[in-house]
Amino acid sequence: MSESRLLPILPIDDDVVFPGMVVPLDLSDAETRAAVEAAQTKAAAAPSMPGIRSAAAGRAEVLIVPRVDGENAEVGTVAAVERIGRMPDGSSAVALRGLRRASVGEPGEGTGEARWVRSTDLVEGEVDERVRTLAAEYRSVVISVLRERGAGQLVDAVQQLDDPSAIADLAGNAPYLGVERKLDLLRTLDVGARLEKALESTREYLAELEVSDTIRKDVADGMEKQQKEFLLRRQLDAIRKELGELDGSGGEDDDYRARVEAADLPERVRTAALSEVDKLERTSEQSPEGGWIRTWLDTVLEMPWQERTTDVHDIAGARTVLDADHAGLDDVKERIIEYLAVRERRAERDARAEADAGEEAARPGSRRHGAVLALVGPPGVGKTSLGESVATAMGREFVRVALGGIRDEAEIRGHRRTYVGAMPGRVVRAIKEAGSMNPVVLLDEVDKVGADYRGDPTAALLEVLDPEQNHTFRDHYLEVELDLSDVVFLATANALETIPGPLLDRMELVTLDGYTEHEKVTIGRDHLLPRELERAGLEQADVTLTDAALSRIAAEYTREAGVRDANRTIAKVLRKIATKVALEETALPVTVEAADLDRYLGHPRHLPESSLPESTQRTAIPGVATGLAVTGAGGDVLFVEASLADAESGGTGLTLTGQLGDVMKESAQIALSYLRSRGAELELPVGDLKDRGVHVHVPAGAVPKDGPSAGVTMTTALASLLSGRAVRGDVAMTGEVSLTGRVLPIGGVKQKLLAAHRAGMSTVIIPKRNEPDLDDVPAEVLAQLDVHAVASVREALDVALAPASAPVAQAA
Repeated sequence: MSESRLLPILPIDDDVVFPGMVVPLDLSDAETRAAVEAAQTKAAAAPSMPGIRSAAAGRAEVLIVPRVDGENAEVGTVAAVERIGRMPDGSSAVALRGLRRASVGEPGEGTGEARWVRSTDLVEGEVDERVRTLAAEYRSVVISVLRERGAGQLVDAVQQLDDPSAIADLAGNAPYLGVERKLDLLRTLDVGARLEKALESTREYLAELEVSDTIRKDVADGMEKQQKEFLLRRQLDAIRKELGELDGSGGEDDDYRARVEAADLPERVRTAALSEVDKLERTSEQSPEGGWIRTWLDTVLEMPWQERTTDVHDIAGARTVLDADHAGLDDVKERIIEYLAVRERRAERDARAEADAGEEAARPGSRRHGAVLALVGPPGVGKTSLGESVATAMGREFVRVALGGIRDEAEIRGHRRTYVGAMPGRVVRAIKEAGSMNPVVLLDEVDKVGADYRGDPTAALLEVLDPEQNHTFRDHYLEVELDLSDVVFLATANALETIPGPLLDRMELVTLDGYTEHEKVTIGRDHLLPRELERAGLEQADVTLTDAALSRIAAEYTREAGVRDANRTIAKVLRKIATKVALEETALPVTVEAADLDRYLGHPRHLPESSLPESTQRTAIPGVATGLAVTGAGGDVLFVEASLADAESGGTGLTLTGQLGDVMKESAQIALSYLRSRGAELELPVGDLKDRGVHVHVPAGAVPKDGPSAGVTMTTALASLLSGRAVRGDVAMTGEVSLTGRVLPIGGVKQKLLAAHRAGMSTVIIPKRNEPDLDDVPAEVLAQLDVHAVASVREALDVALAPASAPVAQAA
């Protein structure tokens, strides 16, 4: 254990001095000057002791202590004053050399202005073979760092070191080590532990140097490649320019400024396009932004900004075109004719105003208002093909936009130009395809638009289809105002319920409820048969289908709201005839009568109306009633079956089957509750309902069903079951039932009556408040139906239940 000595202390901020290090300090600092002067005074006053070797005899020594966060460390380095001189700038400085580690003890009394402390030299650990191996390894790592940093002149000095402790203290010169880590190394007396810590830190730094060097080389190589490519491209541009001047072509395709200035663009579009041209001219050839700007400019220049077709104002001719292309659909045709008539009047008024007041007559409030019609109806009634007929009647271009399955809002509004592969929305692309700013745009299957995390496309359609907003429509890709007020939008849908309310509010609803049998015969004769004859390679005179044959196809082989199945059936007949002609089993021309259809099509899929209707067979026993419903395929007939469980079985409550929706389940609950409370008034034996379970089933269990309009049908089926009176087989019904027995109005009356007519029903029960809807039913259908408008359940039961002429066993 070394004895303590009194030394002047010299604290230094944010640095650590190790043994073997030489550090210069500025003597202008009062604390440094006081410590050095005190050390020199003490060395000069030291007595000469012959025969005794003292390391401190005649040497000025100070104790250098690291000061971290204002506090002195508990360990420092005894340093000797090597030299006092002047710096190149003329200031005085002292060079101190670290000698050994020492602890910082208690303060002591000394001479001068310096602070004195008791200091004891610290003894380092022993050196063995392991420590020497670590020292050699650390020395090699330090040499590698010096070479990486370009300090090769220090390698020789490091290689001459042999003392493991001195090699470990080389870490004090490392600028990449922080004060805390250096102080930890100074405190570590065991040489092996100190070498391990220094070796770990230096290896980490060496790895960082190697990575940085690799990155620096890659960047340098990349910059060199870019500079070379830039120079080559500039040379290539110069060569192209010279070649263009020689052959007389100045590269007009790439001169976007000339193209924009020559194009007939609206002023706001021209301003935006020239701004993009300025950006393009300032953009480097290597920048991807240049490609984005060129694509945007190409899109803008291809848009038909000033192109408009002249509307046909021949109202009679337009009606002729519509009648020739489509049979029936009088509501739609009437609305189109009204639109054309109003446009004709507006055009005449604007022409007179312009003649009277000149160009000032074009008032801001006199902009065009395009029509937005929503054609809703079952498949196959001609919604999609109607759009092309409307365009022909108006003399406009026609373009169809298929929306079925669209889930991305950007499909309507376009993508931002920052995205890879960005493009305008489908509305802008449709106008570009049409080549006119006033086409007829058919938005097909708008009810089948979906929504997910990418947005709701139907919400993006709100501005497109609003006549008060679409004159300033902005596509996310174009980012310029687009006037859609002169576009005629036609939207088609099968189900009205799946169209969002705000979107439906912006459209004028026109319902297509299906065709009557007479209309199907006309369509088949005038439209379907000629088209299928051409597809089958037959002439018009080769095959003739009589009206009776077409009527039988509509009634017995298809029985649908539209004519798609009828079209396929006619095509099948023509294929059979073409096959027989090819096999020389028959000769042209051929006339197909109604009785001949069995040979071509087989047995009918539906019973003819002259025979026993299906409803008569189904309702032969009590507890079964025939209802009417509207599906995505049009009107349809459904049956409601009810049964009571035996009292001995112990089952109670209401059981519902047939894949019914919540609203339809509630209708069954209401029907049962009404009969339990008012059954006595209807002379029904309802006393045992509380002890017996009721089961209501709607067949076709694989098909989901919902809606309130089956309420009266469920009530009638339960009343039939309780009374033992069967429901009349020729009666179909629809209507919502309340708890008080009122029959409330429902929708789709026309489609339901057409379905009842197709199914061979002769009597239909509807709510009293739906009587005005009978005006929409074709007269020939209404003439064959006995329609009863009822206000209460009692009235419906009086019509629907067969007379109790004979007792009928109740169906359990």
